[in-house]
Amino acid sequence: MALATRTDRRSSMTRTLWDSSVGKKTIMAVSGLIMLGYLVVHMLGNLKIFFGSDEFNHYAHWLRTLGEPFLHYEWALWIVRVVLVAAVVLHAVSAYQLSRRDIRARPNAYVHRKARASYATRTMRWGGIILALFIVWHILDLTTGTVHPGGFQAGHPYQNVLDTFSTWYGNVIYIVAVLAVGLHVQHGFWSAAQTLGVGNATRDRMLKTVGNVLAVVLTAGFVSVPVAVMTGVVN
Repeated sequence: MALATRTDRRSSMTRTLWDSSVGKKTIMAVSGLIMLGYLVVHMLGNLKIFFGSDEFNHYAHWLRTLGEPFLHYEWALWIVRVVLVAAVVLHAVSAYQLSRRDIRARPNAYVHRKARASYATRTMRWGGIILALFIVWHILDLTTGTVHPGGFQAGHPYQNVLDTFSTWYGNVIYIVAVLAVGLHVQHGFWSAAQTLGVGNATRDRMLKTVGNVLAVVLTAGFVSVPVAVMTGVVN
């Protein structure tokens, strides 16, 4: 009986957290920071393409053998994927539900938009939709090869990347998505810090500066790959 009561209490607390606006914002903040950490690591890995096909392909193979022999082949990669999918779903669902809750609370749209709202703030919703669509396309292109423009070669990511960025639409889709990432990070980092109680009056400028720097570095790092392929620097 005591165990059942304890379990019910935990379940009730989890439900209360999820149902509250503060809980949803906290989930958005934590899941957003998880995705941000992944983006930084992913960008650094992408930059290995500048060191040649052997280096890039070897890095991709290393990701699949990470944790061996304690973990089986690709187990670590699948753990990362599961965590990322969970973060994306929780982030998206929380954002949608908070948006709907905000609309219900203020059914009449503001006549005048807030003057101090940044472009990144105003485009967070559309940026999230663009990124969700891009994630699906990116997986179908460079993970499963379903929509890959060339002959997809499993285990040869260097050539697969060249195939994708040798097409005009591959470059357009990727660059638009990366710009959306930059805008999302610019506002999202500061917002997450405020939600988690890290931000205050004295740290506000510093946090916004860090968010801006992260947005610029991530955008430049990711965009450099398709630009390098288009210009022949990577071939």
